[in-house]
Amino acid sequence: HATLGDRYGIDWVGFQRDYDIIRDHISRVVPGFESFNKDVRRKGGFILPNGPRDERRFDTSVGKAMITVNELEHLDRPAGRLILQSMRSHDQFNTTIYSLNDRYRGIKNGRDVVFVNPDDILELGLADGQRVDIFSEWPGEADRELRNYRVVSYPTARGCAAAYYPEANVLVSLASAAVGSKTPVSKAIIVRLEPAAVRV
Repeated sequence: HATLGDRYGIDWVGFQRDYDIIRDHISRVVPGFESFNKDVRRKGGFILPNGPRDERRFDTSVGKAMITVNELEHLDRPAGRLILQSMRSHDQFNTTIYSLNDRYRGIKNGRDVVFVNPDDILELGLADGQRVDIFSEWPGEADRELRNYRVVSYPTARGCAAAYYPEANVLVSLASAAVGSKTPVSKAIIVRLEPAAVRV
């Protein structure tokens, strides 16, 4: 409302005051939400319609599931480097972080961790719990970095590592995007780990 005012006849103030009004609007345009305000108050929540699950219906040109098989792209990993993926914690929805804990992986009170296979930790001359700086390497660019992360021994695949996003997003080059979708390649970041320059 502060930006658009009343120019479009939208009751922004009403939306802010009463979320039922927002849900009423959603119920008029999103299939499966016709009784949104009633359903959202149902104990145990509600299940949205799903064509394949409910009716074995697929909204495709042939009326069936369309499955493709794609070649796996081999990523060369230089010696002494890991392939890092960014990921969510348990207490996170997209980029909204609800706590600094991740009960899936036993992490408490912090997100400044990098998960590494125990054999890779040994091979790199590091130790579980050690503080490291993470550097991503992109051709023709200066290294991108995350400083002072704690190594966590975790059964990742050999040669692979993981860190939480959005914090790890800084390691992804703007030039590194998927063909077609143009989304950042956040699951295949070549990194090196070095003992942290400054321990905090």
